[in-house]
Amino acid sequence: MHGHSRPVIGITTGGRSEKTINSIHYDEYYHLPALYVDAVRRAGGLPVLLPPGEPNWRDWLEVVDAVIISGGADVNPAEYGGNTQHPQLTTLDLERDASEITLARYVAQQKQIPTLCVCRGMQLLNVALGGSLHEHIPDVRKQDIHRGPSGGWAVQKATVDRESLLAQVMGTNEVETYSGHHQAVEVVAPGLQVVASAPDGIVEALELKGHPWLIAVQWHPEVSAASDPTQQAIFDALVQKAAEQRAVMA
Repeated sequence: MHGHSRPVIGITTGGRSEKTINSIHYDEYYHLPALYVDAVRRAGGLPVLLPPGEPNWRDWLEVVDAVIISGGADVNPAEYGGNTQHPQLTTLDLERDASEITLARYVAQQKQIPTLCVCRGMQLLNVALGGSLHEHIPDVRKQDIHRGPSGGWAVQKATVDRESLLAQVMGTNEVETYSGHHQAVEVVAPGLQVVASAPDGIVEALELKGHPWLIAVQWHPEVSAASDPTQQAIFDALVQKAAEQRAVMA
């Protein structure tokens, strides 16, 4: 069926109304930071972008061997019974939420497709499986250590459960991570397991019990993957698992 040997890694993109890109020609864009693509290519995978709004996500899963649910804007609080009027919410993209929630539920239930969820992706997975979020970390913590002074990257230490798939994949349980988020997991969804927390108790990583390869991180491994082998290793392991799956399915 496939004439090439590289595993195909589907990466979800931002929604059509999520980001303003200044152009005199177009108003709507599907977009993705290039660093995700770079990390997948370094790992030997073939990156394919998955724009939201696809009416049948299962069709995507016939052409990809693994999935990355990428970072981006806030998940609509209506999805978890939160405050939809919170003044700090970013632009919401309901089409993206709907697509990714369907996708996240499917991969969680189907338990075969290797899946990496990053930042918003982790929050979305938690919401999709019945958990909730803090709409804004400064509401629940005196000090916000999860983003830089101007809202950019904050570098923080994360300690990961030694028994976790994530620690095994990274080859260590102590890492320096890049974060830039203002929302966080509140109630953890049934079936998900917290495998890393920040010093302030904010959830930093989740895994799904019974899934052979599902890792969700609150930080952005793609940002430091080019220079930090522990972070590139997450993409390497995803692609490796996808290659194994592909061989089984062939």
